[in-house]
Amino acid sequence: MSLQFSVLLSLYYKESPTALYQSLVSIFKQTLLPDEIVLVKDGPLTNELENVLEEFLCKFSILKIVSLSQNQGLGRALNEGLKYCTYDLIARMDTDDVAKPDRFEKQLIVFERNSNIDVCSAWIDEFESDISNIISTRKVPERHWEIFHFAQSRCPVNHPVVMFKKSAIVAVGGYKHFPLFEDYYLWVRLLMNGANFYNIQESLLFFRASTGMFKRRGGWRYALDEVRFQRCILKMGFISQLRFAINVLTRFPIRIAPNSLRGFIYKKSLR
Repeated sequence: MSLQFSVLLSLYYKESPTALYQSLVSIFKQTLLPDEIVLVKDGPLTNELENVLEEFLCKFSILKIVSLSQNQGLGRALNEGLKYCTYDLIARMDTDDVAKPDRFEKQLIVFERNSNIDVCSAWIDEFESDISNIISTRKVPERHWEIFHFAQSRCPVNHPVVMFKKSAIVAVGGYKHFPLFEDYYLWVRLLMNGANFYNIQESLLFFRASTGMFKRRGGWRYALDEVRFQRCILKMGFISQLRFAINVLTRFPIRIAPNSLRGFIYKKSLR
């Protein structure tokens, strides 16, 4: 394929060295390798994480490290990483997930065949402990008009498996610092700016899930942050007053529910 692309990752000190190793291995075992990998160190890392990076740096010249002196948060770290991405096509990846071998190849096919596409994501298989233990699959709609409608009630793109055009992201001001909602906020701004979306209707990535993940998506702080986000996209004109009310009333109880119940709802109802 003629298209060249970068991979963008952000890493901070709480990440597991084992998970980081598995994630990087999955990138270098793709059927189509990236032309560069930009990894942002979001603040100082542990020695164990540094050792993993050093092992890959010694083997692969396409790996570029961008170091931030202090932890900035995901949105700011990714914005910094965008500056160092040489190519317009950028594949996002989290440092604890595992890409399926043909992930990049299948997404590049979409961009080669559809020059008007700005954002291409896919489904993800959520697993616990090992990729053989799939607990759920997060499915997202395929076509642009379906994605636009879906976005008014739920996040329409799986961020860890997205590939997008840097030019489209820069055109809306890049990622914004909106803890826990950086990606959703970006998709809304892109949709309102006329960007074209497409989601491949199969899973292209193993997403690391845990009880901790469901815990992070709950509690009063998360619930209030979500209300703030919904109010933000209401003011932008992306959703109506009625949709705002529905979103808040249906989501707020889930956020303040016990962690075990929230996990059950995610696995059985929201996937």
